[in-house]
Amino acid sequence: MKRNLFTFSIISFSVIGVALLFSFRSATLKLDEAYDPCEINNWTFGAGEEIVYKIYYNWNFVWLSAGEVVFKIEDEGTQYHLSARGKTYSTYEWFFKAKDSYDSYIDKKTLLPTMSIRDVHEGKYRLYEKAFFDQNGNKVVSYWGDDAKNTKKGEFGLPGCMHDILSIVYYTRNFEFEKFKKGEQFPVKIFMDREVWPLNVKYEGRFKNLTVRDFGTFNAFKFTPEVISGQVFKEGTKMDIWVSDDNNRIPVFIESPVSVGSIKVVLKSIKGLRYPLTSRTS
Repeated sequence: MKRNLFTFSIISFSVIGVALLFSFRSATLKLDEAYDPCEINNWTFGAGEEIVYKIYYNWNFVWLSAGEVVFKIEDEGTQYHLSARGKTYSTYEWFFKAKDSYDSYIDKKTLLPTMSIRDVHEGKYRLYEKAFFDQNGNKVVSYWGDDAKNTKKGEFGLPGCMHDILSIVYYTRNFEFEKFKKGEQFPVKIFMDREVWPLNVKYEGRFKNLTVRDFGTFNAFKFTPEVISGQVFKEGTKMDIWVSDDNNRIPVFIESPVSVGSIKVVLKSIKGLRYPLTSRTS
């Protein structure tokens, strides 16, 4: 298996966020009138939320329990500290070992990031990146390298207000998915690895009684993003993402082929949600 097991998982959750961030000019939804890309009212989440996902990897028709990713929100005064921690299970490490950390500090009023940190350990691959966002000046200063002690510095311009890989998830949980039309596609962008990444996302509609392994069934919104080919995804790969059809708007199930095999990301446990999980039907 190629590296980036958990990078895939974090990107997966982020895709549902970036699905609409840069579609503010959509003539159908008129998001430019409904949402301000530089500020939004947060009505879906709060400090204390913790969501755990289990990752399954398929290799030669065998499904392996590969690891977990834990998403948390902590109160930091005028900011929220968002974090995602991913690691492989010890029983999987004979095949592939990973331990990744992602952190984002976001303004409570705008939900835009002020600082983000990535610390990636996947097989022999290492990446450390710390980025400081100047949202008013439309730029970001990034320090990156194999570890925190040996980094390069770069300054990059941004095309307006910009989210990082974690903040985008929480920002767009506040959109009203009910307004989307089935089959509609949206161009999206996200700043990651010192560049702006373009994607296309298709809204697939609402689904009843989606089965989530070991957790129950859900009513959910479904999105199918087009991904960027490379070490993780083959050319033309598309993943499927289901998001809870309730006021929490949390991803409950993700499925996608990767460059070698395929992956499923499944909701394992939750606590501290702002609302009851009414999308769960059994």
